[in-house]
Amino acid sequence: MGAAPAAGSGVDGATESRRGARTGVAGLAGAAASGLFGFLLAVVITRGWGPVGAGAFFAAIGVVTVATAVCTLGAETGLMWALPRRRAGARGDAARVLPVALIPPLVAAVLVAVAGVLAAAALAPRLLSGSGAEGPPLLAVTFAAVPVVVGMTLLLAAVRCLRPIRAYVGVQFLLLPIARPALVGAAALAGGGLLVGMTGWLVPAALALLVCLTLVAGPLGLTRGARLRPAPADWSTFWSFALPRAASAAIDAGSMWVGVLLTSVLAGQADAGVFGAVGRYVLAGQLALQGLRVAVSPQLSRLLGQGERAAAAAVHRHLTVWALVLSWPVYLLLAAFAPAFLRLFGPEFDAGAPAMTVLALAMLVNTGVGNVQSLLLMGGRSGLHLAATLAGLVVTVSLALWLVPGHGATGAALAWAAGIVTENLTAAGCARAVVGQPLVDAALLRAAAGTVAGVGVAALAGVLVAGRGIPGLVVALAVLTIGCAGLVTVPGVRRRIRAGIRRIRGPERAAPTRPRTPAPTKGR
Repeated sequence: MGAAPAAGSGVDGATESRRGARTGVAGLAGAAASGLFGFLLAVVITRGWGPVGAGAFFAAIGVVTVATAVCTLGAETGLMWALPRRRAGARGDAARVLPVALIPPLVAAVLVAVAGVLAAAALAPRLLSGSGAEGPPLLAVTFAAVPVVVGMTLLLAAVRCLRPIRAYVGVQFLLLPIARPALVGAAALAGGGLLVGMTGWLVPAALALLVCLTLVAGPLGLTRGARLRPAPADWSTFWSFALPRAASAAIDAGSMWVGVLLTSVLAGQADAGVFGAVGRYVLAGQLALQGLRVAVSPQLSRLLGQGERAAAAAVHRHLTVWALVLSWPVYLLLAAFAPAFLRLFGPEFDAGAPAMTVLALAMLVNTGVGNVQSLLLMGGRSGLHLAATLAGLVVTVSLALWLVPGHGATGAALAWAAGIVTENLTAAGCARAVVGQPLVDAALLRAAAGTVAGVGVAALAGVLVAGRGIPGLVVALAVLTIGCAGLVTVPGVRRRIRAGIRRIRGPERAAPTRPRTPAPTKGR
């Protein structure tokens, strides 16, 4: 699946694909753990506070998520793009980026926090309807935590670039996902209200902020006198990339939560709770793609910064196959057995089955095109990425205003699904034009056809034998397990598995992954 070295270059696409696979394994493992505990958190919230309370809880999470995405101003992606192109250490120039990236977002976060706390009493009846007397203090605490979450988000991006992938995985995919259901669950078991539960959700962010600060101080040379005073060019170079990303980052991070908030306002808190629960399943299925994205983004930045487009495309194609094979079975099963999955939240959430089916099918497109957004962003084309996300947002909001009042959670899902498809197809077209290399190959098409055929047969067997409930899901999983066990016995499949393992473990002589001397940024 690798590409030949680009003309006049010493970079080998196969070697870069192997490096991407190694970091991808760590990202996928972390994403799997995060997905498991994220699902556990959704169960805790829905079981602990019911549809109406869960709706208010999810809406509060939506407020802090959207506010954080807006206040970061795209700086987290800016760090992922800039740091791999600079030199770390006390004598390097990487530390100079830190104040450039941190100061404007933190100022914006403090302003939003102060305004939100002051306006909490007026906003709570509209954003958190049904939360009663707990609404204003719940919203005030949510807004007050925005600067902490913004700081954590930015430092996490720095950790990903400056430390091995396991450090990022430990914070983002283990510490936060494990601590949140533990603390929120403790609040629910103790009979605490929404305010206590939300506090349990926010506290791990403060802990993660301190951990990240400790992790980045050493590589940047902050304890050894590294220069923090930026040059004027640092500001212009960084923010000319980050500012177009600011709006698209807010849209990306808040896409589901915009739907939750619109559903809360237009259809009521119960529908918002159902939609929030459905969204949790959908986002959990996306974690494989996210795990691969954070694992390889610095690598793509380095390759594209050096003009190695063929190698970057090879890495993209290789990891898209991984994302498809790991994610499509999840989404196909979610679409076929939506009632079974939602039953785990309680019988009140059965109404969300059509919404889950619609969103699960839309996410096939999202994972099928791969990390085309990362190709655009790490290639310095944040403006094109913004255009794609704006197109998706316009479609989502326009359809939501039309569909949600009459169709509730199902209408919100239809609107979001249309936005997902629009954004991803637009981004895929832009990435293909920018990279100038094919992003789809025969291996990807074979993987897609084989996954749909195999999971489709298993799902059909489950539905025909026992319906779309839990018994049908059990039958489908049994058929899939038997099928996978049979495939492993096929010699050709076993050879491919062994070849893949050797490629990941094999020797590597590629350039080191530590931040490098910056590539020229003129014209980006």
